Amino acid sequence: MALRRIIRFLLSYVLVGLIVALAIVWLAPGLIQTTERSVAPEMVLPPLIGTENPYPFSYADAVNKAAPSVVNIYTATRDPDPRNAFLDGPSFDELFGERPETTEAPLGTSLGSGVLVSAEGHLLTNHHVIRGAERIQVLLADGRTAPADVVGTDPESDLAVLQVAGSVLPHITLAASDGLQVGDVVFAIGNPFGVGQTVTQGIISALGRSELGLATFENFIQTDAAINPGNSGGALINARGEVIGINTAIFSQTGGATGIGFAIPGNLAQAVLSDIIEHGRVIRGWIGVQVLNDGSPGALVGDLLPGGPADRAGLQPGDRILAMNGEPIISVRGLLDRVTRRSPGETIELTGERAASSVQWQVMIAERPTNLEPVGPQQPPLR
Repeated sequence: MALRRIIRFLLSYVLVGLIVALAIVWLAPGLIQTTERSVAPEMVLPPLIGTENPYPFSYADAVNKAAPSVVNIYTATRDPDPRNAFLDGPSFDELFGERPETTEAPLGTSLGSGVLVSAEGHLLTNHHVIRGAERIQVLLADGRTAPADVVGTDPESDLAVLQVAGSVLPHITLAASDGLQVGDVVFAIGNPFGVGQTVTQGIISALGRSELGLATFENFIQTDAAINPGNSGGALINARGEVIGINTAIFSQTGGATGIGFAIPGNLAQAVLSDIIEHGRVIRGWIGVQVLNDGSPGALVGDLLPGGPADRAGLQPGDRILAMNGEPIISVRGLLDRVTRRSPGETIELTGERAASSVQWQVMIAERPTNLEPVGPQQPPLR
């Protein structure tokens, strides 16, 4: 009897041991897995711009790509516009050289920004930055200075092309502005208030802004990136470091940044640049008609140039132009933009109304004269 009890006790002990061992083996992976989950993963920072991550924590690569091509522009003019004069002191004497004594009006100095866009030293800036300048000097991002000559200007878009003397000049090509969207991150690079090259960040606030009275041809990118006096002619870039616009103006009652700035889009700037380099001027279509926006659909003819294309085609004051080549004309701006994109010598068909009757005109496009008075102020409110 005693032996049986001992045997039963031993068997029970072994059975319990086996159960405990099996339980440990069964539960161990779960315990290990739980422990592994409780350990905090190693922090991994997002990659820099240019990789797959769409939300980089730094835009330094984009800025470094574009910034070397953005220059400071210093001009010397006779009787400068006081709204655009900035500084007149020894620092400018060092840049331009000591000024000779003269009995004429002293040379004033002002400044803006520009973007080098070719290896040959072609530089884009605003027309109002260099308007009336007798001498132009640029300061490169690497500290070099060089004189610049005017290749051509286009007051109607407020753009000018200069050529900078020098070798191994940094430059950047203009990017297409077709795919821009409201909300895109952008950066303005320029020389505000003469403090030196400065970068400000914002977004695209609106596209296609026009009828601001800054130029005849307006199709501005609006941005809230801080733009101040001295930024005119500088670069507006995207998060990839591509130049998508040329900073031009601000909307301000105080002269300072208010979160409403305007830039000429890259497509328009590229067209002006190409025409000026190739032809020395911008070639645009023209029909010699003054049209008015009276709040009704289409464009109301106010006046015609005697002997001009529209006059020869039979248009008269009071006619209303409703379509061009079968496509409706929504506004005066729409007609102007579509006519100017046509080549001289091309014939277009205008459809409209005269005294409630439908009329059609065949108009041969001429080249738009370069001496037409620009629409808007002679000097946009930004230097």
